[in-house]
Amino acid sequence: MNPETTIIRVKVKPNARTSTLEPMAQGEFVAHVRSPPTDGRANAELIALVARYFGCPRVCVSIKSGAGSRMKRVAISNR
Repeated sequence: MNPETTIIRVKVKPNARTSTLEPMAQGEFVAHVRSPPTDGRANAELIALVARYFGCPRVCVSIKSGAGSRMKRVAISNR
């Protein structure tokens, strides 16, 4: 892993009214996404939400583990 890469843990709650990313205790985040958890739509929205929150392009954000679960490890690179 690149030294400029940050890993965060995110709990995703799909089918929310609004899309938000909220920091929680110990560096974890809760993401409320409007998209349903089908066909990768919630994951795509999560990537866009994390990129917007950290002010980086979407290509710098990737899901490292948990793509099929609500608890995910998301990598943010500083390329």
